[in-house]
Amino acid sequence: MKPVARLRRREVADAGLWPDSIPPLLRRVYAARGANCVEQAQPRLAQLLPPDGMLGLDAATELLADAIAADRHILVVGDFDCDGATACAVGVRGLRLLGARRVSHAVPNRIVHGYGLSPALVEELAKLQPDLLVTVDHGIACHAGIAAARARGWKVLVTDHHLPGEHLPPADAIVDPNQPGDGFPSKMLAGVGVMFYVLLALRRRLREAGAFGADSVPDLSVLLDLVAVGTVADLVPLDANNRALVAAGLRRLRAGQGGAGLRALIEVSQRDYRRLTAADIGYAVAPRLNAAGRLEDMALGIECLLTENAAQARDIASTLNEINAERRAVQQQMTDEAQAAFARVSIDTQAAPMALCLFDNDWHPGVVGLVASKMKERLHRPVIAFAPAEPGSRQLRGSARSIPGFHIRDALADVAARHPDLIERFGGHAMAAGLSLRLDAFDAFRDAFEHCARLALTPELLQADVLSDGELHAAEFDRAHAESLRDGGPWGQGFAEPQFDGEFEVLSWRVVGERHLKLELGRDGLRLNAIEFGGWDGNTPPPWVRIAYRLEPDDYRGGTAVQLVVTHREAL
Repeated sequence: MKPVARLRRREVADAGLWPDSIPPLLRRVYAARGANCVEQAQPRLAQLLPPDGMLGLDAATELLADAIAADRHILVVGDFDCDGATACAVGVRGLRLLGARRVSHAVPNRIVHGYGLSPALVEELAKLQPDLLVTVDHGIACHAGIAAARARGWKVLVTDHHLPGEHLPPADAIVDPNQPGDGFPSKMLAGVGVMFYVLLALRRRLREAGAFGADSVPDLSVLLDLVAVGTVADLVPLDANNRALVAAGLRRLRAGQGGAGLRALIEVSQRDYRRLTAADIGYAVAPRLNAAGRLEDMALGIECLLTENAAQARDIASTLNEINAERRAVQQQMTDEAQAAFARVSIDTQAAPMALCLFDNDWHPGVVGLVASKMKERLHRPVIAFAPAEPGSRQLRGSARSIPGFHIRDALADVAARHPDLIERFGGHAMAAGLSLRLDAFDAFRDAFEHCARLALTPELLQADVLSDGELHAAEFDRAHAESLRDGGPWGQGFAEPQFDGEFEVLSWRVVGERHLKLELGRDGLRLNAIEFGGWDGNTPPPWVRIAYRLEPDDYRGGTAVQLVVTHREAL
């Protein structure tokens, strides 16, 4: 089942004041996203919010400055996704830039340790004899692990961006813009962004203490390529502050100034670094880095990000590319099985459930998040996919994805409050969350979660919308406009990539790559090339269609060629 999406056009307010260098089409797109001047649409680093107001920074920077001064061992503990890996690399490289000599890193293995700083991971880290643990992209929910670390006499600094529970963990310092009482204006930072801000504040503290000469202040902007990748990959909303960070990181990558590991990942992804976009990061670079944490060990991904040896980076990137190919095969099989399971549920109930909980004993815990995401996209319903924590285990790991209007972490909190014995652990955001529960609790949890969804979801929320920026004029179907749209970002969550709509004649079509539909479309005397990825459903396209599409430069054909990338198609 694929939801019937409703094609709607965005409301456009006053176009604002713009310099002549911004074409009218781009002004219209910006205005539809609430940006009415260049400073709002294309924020620069000079507009970056200062660290002031971020709760816990004084205590955090004091811990770090004291550790650096005393030459203590700082251990950065990462996470097994792209945000956690880039945050770990930013932490290690940034602390070394700021004078720390004894910095190492570790990352939990998804199968062996589970999520975050767990007691099992603390026990394994004991042999490293750290003095200070710095968690990145996790920690706010790691009460037991932090207590175990402090029981060994270690200091613990938590840097995180996830929503906290009712009680904060017993860390020595916590920096999380989403913790109660935090006054930082943006709550949208990714984990890598939080760690970058900690480094900014630490640099200021060290500079005020006279640690640097006037000409020797470390340049932390060299870390922005990593900040950009982690921010885009974690799908946090691209508010003005995040867009400033991502745009600056993209500028470094396009100039060939990224780290050796990211340059190698871009190369193995067959992307042109000179034209790299946020979409390239999200769909090509990040999945290859994420694949290590999903099927193998994210330690390999972090090693790729930390190495300064180009040959070593290429070797690791090649290995990550192979792991990603395996991940794609596993994901496709699991998604097909999930689709079949949903079809059975729909037949049994005579209607699609409001929300979906899926489990298969043979699924891989590292890929359930991708399956939940794919099923959510197909069904436009909240989905939680579960797998055994490890083969034969009676512990389940679940990954949840939601739709606008249904806060998935709050829904899990509601289930946990009503049924205290069902969920062992959970955490996350409005649109994504993770949880653990026992196998024998799955049926009861599914019923409780679906009941919660029935209470909260309305038919309007279950209606998928495709938002369009309107029609293009015939003169706008050219490479200049396509390039201005591509380069006018970064586009992403909360600042959507532009797409347009219109009625076209289908002049010809063919299937490419078994699942994709290549089209030649006609309109106003123009003949336009188009492609719809995954669009082949076995049915001949009708003579006339209404489509939503992105206008992109056709770099494969080169020259002045453009291509329409179809995101929605309906017969006329």
